Amino acid sequence: MTEQELNKAVVTRFNREVLEQGEFTAYQEIVSRDFINHTAPAGTDNGFQATFDFIEQVVRKAFPDLRIEIKNMVAEGNKVFTHKLLHGTHTGEFMGIKGSGKQVVIPTMDIIYLKDGIYTDHWAIRDIQDVLKKAN
Repeated sequence: MTEQELNKAVVTRFNREVLEQGEFTAYQEIVSRDFINHTAPAGTDNGFQATFDFIEQVVRKAFPDLRIEIKNMVAEGNKVFTHKLLHGTHTGEFMGIKGSGKQVVIPTMDIIYLKDGIYTDHWAIRDIQDVLKKAN
């Protein structure tokens, strides 16, 4: 397996086991203790534990039936780019937006840096327009 194939498999695992299922064991296995989330909310901790806590306490609480649809994934060297859609029922508060009970889609683009198959850095752009539109 090439480095790029390994990295893509790790990113897919992260999306399935960590984001969709909230598996902390998987998170510990594939994310460095020195991990930095470069797009953590302003003024918040962007490290290892804080990132998992955000996934569990914000993302998965807001969208308990979260499903990730990976549209495109490209690996080059130690980087993986994903274009994905987050699908879920917005039942809890998300980034200050009260749950609407409606199905939403959040288009997301990620860049993940990995070393030896382990996440070291992450950047993301998320479009929450659908969440905002359906909250009204």
